[in-house]
Order: sequence, then C-alpha cells, then structure tokens
Amino acid sequence: MGIIRFLLTILHIIIIVLLFGTIMNAYIPPSVFGMLNLLSLGFPILIIINVLLLIFWIISWKKRAAVFLVLSLCFIIPTRRWLNFTPDKKEKPNLKLISLNGKFGYFGDGKIYGFLNEQNADVVFFQEYDNKKPLDGFQYFENSRPIVKIQSRFPIIESGEVKTDVSTGMCLYADIKINGKIIRFVNVYMEPFFLDKKMVKPTNDMDRNEEKAKKLIHKLVPTFKKHQTQIDQIKDFIDKSPYPIIVGGDFNAVPNSYEYYKVSEDLEDTFLKVGKGSGTSFHDFKFPMKIDHIFSSKSIKPISYRVDRSVDISDHFPVLAEFLIE
Repeated sequence: MGIIRFLLTILHIIIIVLLFGTIMNAYIPPSVFGMLNLLSLGFPILIIINVLLLIFWIISWKKRAAVFLVLSLCFIIPTRRWLNFTPDKKEKPNLKLISLNGKFGYFGDGKIYGFLNEQNADVVFFQEYDNKKPLDGFQYFENSRPIVKIQSRFPIIESGEVKTDVSTGMCLYADIKINGKIIRFVNVYMEPFFLDKKMVKPTNDMDRNEEKAKKLIHKLVPTFKKHQTQIDQIKDFIDKSPYPIIVGGDFNAVPNSYEYYKVSEDLEDTFLKVGKGSGTSFHDFKFPMKIDHIFSSKSIKPISYRVDRSVDISDHFPVLAEFLIE
C-alpha cells in the first residue's frame, strides 16, 4: 500500500504542476511555448483527477492532504471559468445579447431563426452563418462576408471589420446606441482548427492513436500561434475604443488559454461574474469545450449568463447574456 501511495503522490504532484502550467498561459504566449495552450484544453480532466486524489488523501487521513488542499485553492477561479454558480441579480436588465456559431445553417435555417425570433434579444452575434435576412424586428444588420455578422434592434452608428493578419478568423465591430449611450460591440471568430471527429476519436490500435496524436499536435500548435497574432491585434483595437465594450463570439479557445487571458486583461468575463452551471458550449466532440465567451467593460453590469442546451440548432449551443446599461 505504501508503494501505491508513493506513486499516487508523484501523480498528484504532476497533476498540480500541469494545472499551474495552464495558469502560465497568462504570461507565456504560444509563440514561446505553444504546448501550454494545448494543456489548457485538458484542464477539466486535470482538475477532476486533482479533486479525486484530494478526496483520497482526506479519506486516508494523510498530512499531505493539507498541502494538496492549499495548492488546490489556486485553481478555484480557473475552475469557476468552466463551472460556476452565482446568485440571481435583483436588477432588471435592459440589454440582451445572444452569440451563436450557426455552422453555416447545417442544422437548418428554420431552426435557427425560429429559436432566435423567440428570444426577444437586442443584439445577436453570428459566426459561421451566412444568413440573408434580418431577424424579426431587427432593423440594423452588419456583416463581413459569410463568417461574422451583427444584428441589432438599436441603431448602429458605425461599424467595420477589425483587421488581423490571419486568413480565416475574422472580427467585426459595431458601435450601437442604447438608451442614449454608445456601446462598442465586438464579434470575434478566431481562426478555426479544421478538425473533425475522426481526428480526435481514439481507436483500438495504439500505434494509430499515437500517429493521430502527433498529427493533432502539429495542427493545433500552429493555430495557437495564429490565435496569438489575431488576439493581440483585436486586443489593441479594444484598448483604443472610445466607448465601453462588449466582446463575444467563438474564440476557439478555452478558459485559462492565452487567448482568454489576453482579452480579459481589462474586461470582465460575464460567465465568471453571473454564470450558472457549466459554460460548455461546443458539444460536437462529446468533450467539455467552453470556447464561446462574452466579456464586458467594468462600467457595464452583467445580470445573467446561460448556455441554452435545450436546442439542437448547431454544433455550438447558443450563449445568452443580459446586461444593465446605466
């Protein structure tokens, strides 16, 4: 039993080191060490193993449980970026935003329009959706090719594309006047990975799995480096905004990644402030992937945030957030 505990201790130390590695994405960009960003994808699995081992040490009445418990406190906020519980806000919102990657209408345009027209939203961000007509009651419609779009019930004062040095990922902004106040909305679609289920699904052949893992790493790490270029340029645009900001969209990046830390430097993660339950939004790979995010300036008060898992309209669940613009 002593050998087993020794091995479990070594394993737990390794898990703690890897978890701290995900936090280092705030300081080390993918161009320096892209594997750290890759590590952030496995955060849910790492934290689950950490909790199970922690429970084991506590049940075993081992002193090392106290050490691992103290170290684990460092991961409370990183975990809450994935799984969060906050009390209801009493204030009444006056802005509802929906962000949805529509997968180019693969699940049916009727389903998408039917869902969104029922939501009574004020602003809608689209990614990967070439919708040709506005939603019911939406007079203002800004688009940039068939990739990203912004629809609004409120007047769009100014809009345009945020230029970045990537080929596929895109970013669109719109300055929208809401109750006499101009808010800059930024719809982000980060460079995609172009993965399919066959590339990530394990097989019974270990050699084949090893080959697939190598190909996956060779595909992911270069994309992370493209993300760094794109998000740095988007962040520069955000920093120069003369108005309060709401940023949302499909970041193709999970919490605790470089992209997440970069965009949230001066903005608040709406899910972290008012989210409930799991923030997982991408469901096609049957693995927890929270890659759709919404951030806002501190002067904008978030009231609610939820991922609607009741609808099957895309490989992404729609993200709905409400705010109070004072």
